Amino acid sequence: SAERSAAGCTIKLDKEPIEEYLRSNVVMLKWMIAEGYGDARTLKRRIAAMEEWLANPVLMEADKDAQYHKVYEIDLATIKEPILCCPNDPDDAKTLSEIGQEKIDEVFIGSCMTNIGHFRAAGELLKSFNGQLPTRLWVAPPTKMDEAQLTAEGFYSIYGKVGARTEMPGCSLCMGNQARVADKATVVSTSTRNFPNRLGQGANVYLASAELAAIAAILGKLPTKGEYMELYNSLAAKTEQTYSYLNFDQYEDYTKKAKDVEIGADIKAGAKEAYAAQYA
Repeated sequence: SAERSAAGCTIKLDKEPIEEYLRSNVVMLKWMIAEGYGDARTLKRRIAAMEEWLANPVLMEADKDAQYHKVYEIDLATIKEPILCCPNDPDDAKTLSEIGQEKIDEVFIGSCMTNIGHFRAAGELLKSFNGQLPTRLWVAPPTKMDEAQLTAEGFYSIYGKVGARTEMPGCSLCMGNQARVADKATVVSTSTRNFPNRLGQGANVYLASAELAAIAAILGKLPTKGEYMELYNSLAAKTEQTYSYLNFDQYEDYTKKAKDVEIGADIKAGAKEAYAAQYA
Protein backbone atom coordinates (compact mmCIF):
# COMPACT_ATOMS: atom_id res chain seq x y z
CA SER A 1 0.00 0.00 0.00
CA ALA A 2 3.03 2.30 -0.25
CA GLU A 3 2.07 5.85 -1.30
CA ARG A 4 -1.55 4.92 -1.94
CA SER A 5 -3.56 5.62 1.19
CA ALA A 6 -6.88 5.72 -0.65
CA ALA A 7 -6.31 2.29 -2.20
CA GLY A 8 -4.57 0.82 0.81
CA CYS A 9 -5.01 -2.70 2.05
CA THR A 10 -3.96 -5.06 4.79
CA ILE A 11 -3.11 -8.73 4.41
CA LYS A 12 -3.88 -11.24 7.11
CA LEU A 13 -0.82 -13.31 8.02
CA ASP A 14 -0.28 -16.21 10.37
CA LYS A 15 1.84 -15.66 13.46
CA GLU A 16 4.74 -17.79 12.22
CA PRO A 17 6.03 -15.52 9.40
CA ILE A 18 5.63 -12.45 11.64
CA GLU A 19 7.61 -14.15 14.40
CA GLU A 20 10.31 -15.10 11.88
CA TYR A 21 10.48 -11.52 10.63
CA LEU A 22 10.63 -9.96 14.10
CA ARG A 23 13.28 -12.35 15.42
CA SER A 24 15.43 -11.39 12.44
CA ASN A 25 14.81 -7.69 13.00
CA VAL A 26 15.66 -7.87 16.71
CA VAL A 27 19.11 -9.19 15.80
CA MET A 28 19.49 -6.63 13.01
CA LEU A 29 18.67 -3.70 15.32
CA LYS A 30 21.03 -4.98 18.00
CA TRP A 31 23.73 -5.32 15.34
CA MET A 32 23.05 -1.73 14.27
CA ILE A 33 23.52 -0.55 17.86
CA ALA A 34 26.79 -2.50 18.09
CA GLU A 35 27.88 -0.88 14.82
CA GLY A 36 27.33 2.59 16.30
CA TYR A 37 24.12 3.66 14.57
CA GLY A 38 22.66 6.81 16.09
CA ASP A 39 19.97 7.07 18.77
CA ALA A 40 20.54 3.68 20.38
CA ARG A 41 17.79 4.28 22.93
CA THR A 42 15.14 4.57 20.20
CA LEU A 43 16.39 1.34 18.63
CA LYS A 44 16.30 -0.38 22.02
CA ARG A 45 12.69 0.71 22.55
CA ARG A 46 11.79 -0.87 19.21
CA ILE A 47 13.62 -4.06 20.16
CA ALA A 48 11.82 -4.21 23.50
CA ALA A 49 8.44 -3.75 21.80
CA MET A 50 9.22 -6.56 19.34
CA GLU A 51 10.40 -8.89 22.09
CA GLU A 52 7.27 -8.15 24.12
CA TRP A 53 5.08 -9.09 21.15
CA LEU A 54 7.12 -12.25 20.57
CA ALA A 55 6.55 -13.23 24.21
CA ASN A 56 2.78 -12.62 23.91
CA PRO A 57 1.84 -12.63 20.21
CA VAL A 58 -1.57 -11.14 19.41
CA LEU A 59 -2.76 -10.29 15.90
CA MET A 60 -5.45 -7.81 14.93
CA GLU A 61 -8.19 -9.63 13.06
CA ALA A 62 -11.48 -8.70 11.48
CA ASP A 63 -14.61 -9.53 13.45
CA LYS A 64 -16.14 -12.83 12.42
CA ASP A 65 -19.36 -11.03 11.49
CA ALA A 66 -17.61 -8.13 9.70
CA GLN A 67 -19.49 -6.77 6.68
CA TYR A 68 -17.73 -5.44 3.58
CA HIS A 69 -18.80 -3.00 0.89
CA LYS A 70 -17.65 -5.43 -1.81
CA VAL A 71 -15.80 -8.75 -1.90
CA TYR A 72 -13.38 -9.65 -4.70
CA GLU A 73 -12.37 -13.27 -5.12
CA ILE A 74 -9.29 -13.95 -7.25
CA ASP A 75 -8.37 -17.50 -8.19
CA LEU A 76 -4.58 -17.38 -8.44
CA ALA A 77 -4.61 -20.66 -10.36
CA THR A 78 -6.06 -18.76 -13.34
CA ILE A 79 -2.99 -16.50 -13.59
CA LYS A 80 -0.75 -18.26 -16.11
CA GLU A 81 1.74 -15.52 -16.99
CA PRO A 82 3.30 -12.34 -15.56
CA ILE A 83 1.21 -9.24 -15.00
CA LEU A 84 2.82 -5.84 -15.56
CA CYS A 85 1.72 -2.27 -14.87
CA CYS A 86 1.92 -0.25 -18.07
CA PRO A 87 3.29 3.26 -18.72
CA ASN A 88 2.70 5.37 -16.83
CA ASP A 89 0.00 4.30 -14.44
CA PRO A 90 0.40 1.70 -11.66
CA ASP A 91 -3.30 0.87 -12.00
CA ASP A 92 -3.03 -0.03 -15.71
CA ALA A 93 -2.28 -3.74 -15.31
CA LYS A 94 -2.02 -6.13 -18.28
CA THR A 95 -0.65 -9.59 -18.91
CA LEU A 96 2.61 -10.03 -20.77
CA SER A 97 0.77 -11.42 -23.82
CA GLU A 98 -1.58 -8.44 -23.95
CA ILE A 99 1.35 -6.00 -24.14
CA GLY A 100 3.47 -7.73 -26.77
CA GLN A 101 7.22 -7.60 -27.45
CA GLU A 102 8.02 -3.99 -26.60
CA LYS A 103 11.65 -2.91 -27.13
CA ILE A 104 13.32 -2.13 -23.78
CA ASP A 105 16.14 0.41 -23.37
CA GLU A 106 16.83 0.29 -19.63
CA VAL A 107 16.03 -1.98 -16.67
CA PHE A 108 16.02 -1.15 -12.96
CA ILE A 109 16.12 -3.88 -10.31
CA GLY A 110 15.74 -2.28 -6.89
CA SER A 111 13.42 -0.43 -4.45
CA CYS A 112 12.30 -1.19 -0.92
CA MET A 113 9.79 -3.73 -2.22
CA THR A 114 12.54 -6.12 -3.33
CA ASN A 115 14.35 -8.63 -1.13
CA ILE A 116 17.60 -10.52 -1.49
CA GLY A 117 15.90 -13.42 -3.27
CA HIS A 118 14.95 -11.18 -6.18
CA PHE A 119 18.58 -10.17 -6.70
CA ARG A 120 19.74 -13.78 -6.50
CA ALA A 121 17.12 -14.77 -9.09
CA ALA A 122 18.23 -11.97 -11.41
CA GLY A 123 21.84 -13.04 -10.94
CA GLU A 124 21.05 -16.67 -11.74
CA LEU A 125 19.34 -15.60 -14.96
CA LEU A 126 22.19 -13.27 -15.92
CA LYS A 127 24.85 -15.89 -15.14
CA SER A 128 24.33 -17.75 -18.41
CA PHE A 129 24.51 -14.58 -20.53
CA ASN A 130 27.81 -13.88 -22.28
CA GLY A 131 28.93 -10.42 -23.38
CA GLN A 132 27.38 -7.01 -22.74
CA LEU A 133 23.65 -6.68 -22.31
CA PRO A 134 21.60 -5.00 -25.06
CA THR A 135 20.04 -2.81 -22.36
CA ARG A 136 21.33 -0.57 -19.61
CA LEU A 137 20.81 -2.50 -16.37
CA TRP A 138 20.71 -0.77 -12.97
CA VAL A 139 20.99 -2.85 -9.78
CA ALA A 140 20.39 -1.31 -6.33
CA PRO A 141 19.69 -3.56 -3.33
CA PRO A 142 17.57 -1.88 -0.64
CA THR A 143 20.15 -2.24 2.16
CA LYS A 144 23.91 -2.51 2.56
CA MET A 145 23.37 -5.82 4.36
CA ASP A 146 21.80 -7.22 1.17
CA GLU A 147 24.74 -5.82 -0.80
CA ALA A 148 27.28 -7.48 1.51
CA GLN A 149 25.57 -10.89 1.32
CA LEU A 150 25.12 -10.73 -2.45
CA THR A 151 28.79 -9.83 -2.79
CA ALA A 152 29.81 -12.74 -0.55
CA GLU A 153 27.68 -15.11 -2.67
CA GLY A 154 29.32 -13.91 -5.90
CA PHE A 155 26.36 -12.14 -7.46
CA TYR A 156 28.07 -8.76 -7.74
CA SER A 157 30.68 -10.43 -9.95
CA ILE A 158 27.85 -11.61 -12.21
CA TYR A 159 26.34 -8.11 -12.37
CA GLY A 160 29.74 -6.68 -13.26
CA LYS A 161 30.41 -9.32 -15.94
CA VAL A 162 27.33 -8.30 -17.93
CA GLY A 163 27.99 -4.57 -17.52
CA ALA A 164 25.28 -3.72 -15.00
CA ARG A 165 25.54 -0.43 -13.13
CA THR A 166 25.41 -1.20 -9.40
CA GLU A 167 24.09 1.70 -7.36
CA MET A 168 24.61 2.51 -3.69
CA PRO A 169 22.03 0.53 -1.66
CA GLY A 170 18.86 2.50 -1.11
CA CYS A 171 16.20 4.16 -3.25
CA SER A 172 18.28 4.92 -6.37
CA LEU A 173 16.11 5.33 -9.48
CA CYS A 174 12.90 4.64 -7.59
CA MET A 175 13.22 7.95 -5.74
CA GLY A 176 13.84 9.71 -9.06
CA ASN A 177 15.96 12.52 -7.63
CA GLN A 178 19.40 10.92 -7.93
CA ALA A 179 20.46 9.06 -11.09
CA ARG A 180 17.91 9.02 -13.92
CA VAL A 181 17.25 6.92 -16.97
CA ALA A 182 17.71 8.49 -20.41
CA ASP A 183 15.04 10.88 -21.70
CA LYS A 184 12.14 9.07 -23.39
CA ALA A 185 13.62 5.64 -22.57
CA THR A 186 11.37 2.58 -22.37
CA VAL A 187 12.08 0.94 -19.02
CA VAL A 188 11.22 -2.16 -17.01
CA SER A 189 11.40 -1.45 -13.27
CA THR A 190 10.80 -3.44 -10.09
CA SER A 191 9.82 -0.27 -8.23
CA THR A 192 6.27 0.32 -7.00
CA ARG A 193 5.40 3.44 -9.00
CA ASN A 194 5.74 4.56 -12.61
CA PHE A 195 4.24 8.03 -12.50
CA PRO A 196 5.20 10.26 -15.46
CA ASN A 197 8.80 11.58 -15.35
CA ARG A 198 9.61 9.89 -12.04
CA LEU A 199 12.44 7.65 -13.28
CA GLY A 200 13.37 9.88 -16.21
CA GLN A 201 12.05 12.72 -18.35
CA GLY A 202 9.45 11.37 -20.72
CA ALA A 203 10.31 7.77 -19.80
CA ASN A 204 7.80 4.99 -20.40
CA VAL A 205 8.04 2.62 -17.44
CA TYR A 206 6.65 -0.89 -17.06
CA LEU A 207 6.48 -2.29 -13.52
CA ALA A 208 7.37 -5.97 -13.29
CA SER A 209 9.01 -8.67 -11.19
CA ALA A 210 12.78 -8.96 -10.84
CA GLU A 211 12.72 -12.16 -12.88
CA LEU A 212 10.88 -10.53 -15.78
CA ALA A 213 13.12 -7.46 -15.48
CA ALA A 214 16.27 -9.60 -15.75
CA ILE A 215 14.87 -11.44 -18.77
CA ALA A 216 13.99 -8.13 -20.46
CA ALA A 217 17.54 -6.92 -19.78
CA ILE A 218 18.94 -10.05 -21.48
CA LEU A 219 16.63 -9.96 -24.51
CA GLY A 220 16.39 -6.19 -24.98
CA LYS A 221 12.61 -6.49 -25.18
CA LEU A 222 9.64 -7.80 -23.28
CA PRO A 223 9.70 -11.57 -23.78
CA THR A 224 6.94 -13.69 -25.20
CA LYS A 225 5.17 -15.87 -22.67
CA GLY A 226 7.14 -18.86 -24.00
CA GLU A 227 10.50 -17.08 -23.72
CA TYR A 228 9.68 -15.99 -20.19
CA MET A 229 8.60 -19.43 -19.02
CA GLU A 230 11.67 -21.12 -20.53
CA LEU A 231 14.10 -18.81 -18.71
CA TYR A 232 12.04 -18.61 -15.52
CA ASN A 233 11.83 -22.40 -15.26
CA SER A 234 15.63 -22.54 -15.27
CA LEU A 235 15.42 -21.22 -11.69
CA ALA A 236 13.41 -24.22 -10.48
CA ALA A 237 16.39 -26.32 -9.42
CA LYS A 238 17.56 -23.64 -6.98
CA THR A 239 14.24 -22.24 -5.77
CA GLU A 240 14.77 -22.82 -2.04
CA GLN A 241 18.34 -21.51 -2.08
CA THR A 242 17.51 -18.53 -4.29
CA TYR A 243 14.49 -17.24 -2.42
CA SER A 244 15.62 -17.77 1.17
CA TYR A 245 15.35 -14.61 3.25
CA LEU A 246 18.26 -12.78 4.81
CA ASN A 247 17.29 -13.76 8.36
CA PHE A 248 19.83 -11.97 10.51
CA ASP A 249 19.31 -14.31 13.47
CA GLN A 250 20.77 -17.11 11.34
CA TYR A 251 24.01 -15.35 10.35
CA GLU A 252 26.94 -15.37 12.75
CA ASP A 253 28.27 -12.02 11.52
CA TYR A 254 25.16 -10.43 13.02
CA THR A 255 24.37 -12.65 16.01
CA LYS A 256 27.93 -12.42 17.34
CA LYS A 257 27.72 -8.64 17.70
CA ALA A 258 24.05 -8.58 18.70
CA LYS A 259 24.49 -10.87 21.71
CA ASP A 260 26.41 -8.24 23.68
CA VAL A 261 23.70 -5.55 23.34
CA GLU A 262 21.56 -5.31 26.46
CA ILE A 263 18.13 -3.73 26.82
CA GLY A 264 17.67 -1.85 30.10
CA ALA A 265 15.02 -2.87 32.62
CA ASP A 266 13.31 0.53 32.31
CA ILE A 267 12.93 0.14 28.54
CA LYS A 268 11.57 -3.40 28.93
CA ALA A 269 9.10 -2.23 31.56
CA GLY A 270 7.90 0.57 29.29
CA ALA A 271 7.36 -1.86 26.43
CA LYS A 272 5.43 -4.24 28.67
CA GLU A 273 3.20 -1.44 29.95
CA ALA A 274 2.50 -0.11 26.44
CA TYR A 275 1.69 -3.59 25.14
CA ALA A 276 -0.66 -4.32 28.02
CA ALA A 277 -2.49 -1.03 27.48
CA GLN A 278 -2.86 -1.70 23.77
CA TYR A 279 -4.51 -5.07 24.27
CA ALA A 280 -6.34 -4.35 27.51
